[in-house]
Amino acid sequence: MTDRSNELTAWDRDHFFHPSTHMAAHARGDTPTRVITGGEGVYIVDRDGKRSLDAFAGLYCVNVGYGRREIADAIAEQAGKLAYYHAYVGHGTEASVTLSKMIIDRAPTGMSRVYFGLSGSDANETNIKLVWYYNNVLGRPEKKKIISRWRGYHGSGVMTGSLTGLELFHKAFDLPRPPILHTEAPYFFRRADRSMSEEQFSQHCADKLEEMILAEGPDTVAAFIGEPVLGTGGIVPPPAGYWEKIQAVLTKYDVLLIADEVVTGFGRLGSMFGSDHYGMKPDLITIAKGLTSAYAPLSGTIVSETMWRVLEKGSDMMGPIGHGWTYSAHPICAAAGVANLALIDEMGLVDNARETGAYFRAALTEALAGHRLVGEVRGEGLMAAVEFVEDKDDRRFFPAEAKVGPRLSAAMLERGVISRAMPQGDILGFAPPLCLTREEADKVVAAALGAVKAVAAEL
Repeated sequence: MTDRSNELTAWDRDHFFHPSTHMAAHARGDTPTRVITGGEGVYIVDRDGKRSLDAFAGLYCVNVGYGRREIADAIAEQAGKLAYYHAYVGHGTEASVTLSKMIIDRAPTGMSRVYFGLSGSDANETNIKLVWYYNNVLGRPEKKKIISRWRGYHGSGVMTGSLTGLELFHKAFDLPRPPILHTEAPYFFRRADRSMSEEQFSQHCADKLEEMILAEGPDTVAAFIGEPVLGTGGIVPPPAGYWEKIQAVLTKYDVLLIADEVVTGFGRLGSMFGSDHYGMKPDLITIAKGLTSAYAPLSGTIVSETMWRVLEKGSDMMGPIGHGWTYSAHPICAAAGVANLALIDEMGLVDNARETGAYFRAALTEALAGHRLVGEVRGEGLMAAVEFVEDKDDRRFFPAEAKVGPRLSAAMLERGVISRAMPQGDILGFAPPLCLTREEADKVVAAALGAVKAVAAEL
């Protein structure tokens, strides 16, 4: 290492509090420090010159790929012209107004307005408040409970961490908090009754949701939140008929639907939105990652026309809404969003996600599905996962202490490819930039096969 690299490593261990990190191990130097210095297309480069194919697009977010001058130039131009002005009491910028229109033009039918934040977490905090506000305006002060799903991911705040249905995000934080509830995850591979077909399991999930609503009291249940495809919970597409059956229950009991499209929005599934992909009719849509391809932090809540009319009524009753963030619709971030959405269209990335995604999943299935440790290969668009089991016939899972997922992810990195070891299981996740080519997909599959063979030999 150079003197500068040694200095950065020391500063990192002494001063940088990393998210989702074993704090003590990192401070001791038991885990590596990796400083990323550049990126182009689907590749990143670290300070030591190591080049890695990023098959997880950062955190599902660098959809257009790294090094796109169009977005960098838009950010620089906006910063030079107007770095900041707030969006309170009717203020806007050319970038924020333009981006709002571009989003609604791409959104599912029936959506009306966009409220901007900075992260998926704060967007879902906004959603919770809007749901409560909505029912207060309608004179239903008891209708406030929100049902999420186990293994769902909706953020790391107090309320959004409560919506999240993963143990890691609850442990030692006194979460989840009421009035958040959790129902069954639509995780067909892990269904308790293996005799169930996908349609039967979907009906089972809908029945469990209805049971919960009836047990709690329909007049107390306000909303249901779900990702079109479970993301951090294992990259799990819904079983056949799932969203149709879930929405029938929601309609029956007048429960709002929040579609968390932080991961799936803007092309990830090979459709512009996951809601369109699965025939969902949401009242609120959460957006973030793909909105700017993470070139600048920006999130949003897309509000349906039906819900917007009630919110307008609330302002007539109570005056200006008492909700806002200092950086809502930040002009630099909005400029990045405008350039990013234009680039998605110009590069044909939604179509590429569908076509290259199908090729990638087929190649991954052909290479790995027959392996004795592979329980399932699954995915949709440019999202894929491989789930590993100790015994394929009995569907017996590895003990957590074996750390098979992290070992596989490390073996992938040794082969020049970044994947993600997903929580609560031995699951290798893939969500590469939407500009991935077939040749690059082949490299990911070859690395995965090599990693599986190496770790299987150790086991």
